Amino acid sequence: MFIEDELIPVSALQHAYFCERQYALIHIEQLWQENRYTTEGQVLHERVDVEHHESRRLFRLEYAMMIRSLHHGLIGKTDLVELHLKPEGGVAKAVPVEFKRGKNKESDCDRIQLCAQALCLEEMLGISIELGQFYYLQEHRRTSVEMGAKLRETTSGLILRTREIWVSRITPPALYEPQKCDRCSLLEPCMPKSAGSGGKRVDRYIQTQIRVNKAEIAE
Repeated sequence: MFIEDELIPVSALQHAYFCERQYALIHIEQLWQENRYTTEGQVLHERVDVEHHESRRLFRLEYAMMIRSLHHGLIGKTDLVELHLKPEGGVAKAVPVEFKRGKNKESDCDRIQLCAQALCLEEMLGISIELGQFYYLQEHRRTSVEMGAKLRETTSGLILRTREIWVSRITPPALYEPQKCDRCSLLEPCMPKSAGSGGKRVDRYIQTQIRVNKAEIAE
């Protein structure tokens, strides 16, 4: 069991799956820059990330619901959770729904985030969650995802790997991959082409530049 100060954001898992260095730059070195893709995603989530709920009889919609799992060491916020209630009280079924700007992906990048939300909700509500859903803006429809054993195993493995990086406080070396790097908002501070071979950390690079500038001023 983890304590509050040890909880990792659910959103961090998606960063780590996409690129471990990106995860470390954002969550360890506290670097962030916007680009078109991050801005479009932020605008989309601003439409739904207002904490409120809607109810009708035994059905309830919870927007921007805070979630956590002390067992898995996660904390986060859902876009939407559909709750099917029992007549005698309590939750019979829950379906997390995540809104995305793009379209359905072949990789598990988005599905892992949804599975992590399901793990948190299962712990909080004391129920088993069989599926979650995405609403992709480009497709204008919902896509259902089963919370099967393989996806849960992949998600649990990524949670462990993400925590390993967090505990080590070491930013992984850069590896330039054009299809990923050229779309990343952290392309400039990451410096994948120049920092990759030496496993350089951005914070060390910055400190070096500060020392060089100080030396030039002193001269």
